[in-house]
Amino acid sequence: MAMQWFSIIAIYGLFWVLSAFLVMPFGLRTPDEEEGYEVEKGHADSAPVNFRPRLIALRATVLAAVLFALYYANYTQQWITLDDINVFGKPPVKDLGY
Repeated sequence: MAMQWFSIIAIYGLFWVLSAFLVMPFGLRTPDEEEGYEVEKGHADSAPVNFRPRLIALRATVLAAVLFALYYANYTQQWITLDDINVFGKPPVKDLGY
């Protein structure tokens, strides 16, 4: 069972955005953690002093690729299906088809 190419791009994009938010806080330091750093007037005390968007994008790309590879492998191999995660069981009333 093959997935369409635009579905691959869309799902990978979702994984990338999720991954970017997951890896963003790693390695950031606030002014309180940085010795000798003075917060300028008007800046937030919680703002990072070493924000590196390229490193975050690289980490997000790698993590999204790994997560998407696992997702695609499950999609093709059907390791976990909807029937496996149905916690409510069979519905008590059958669908009448209206």
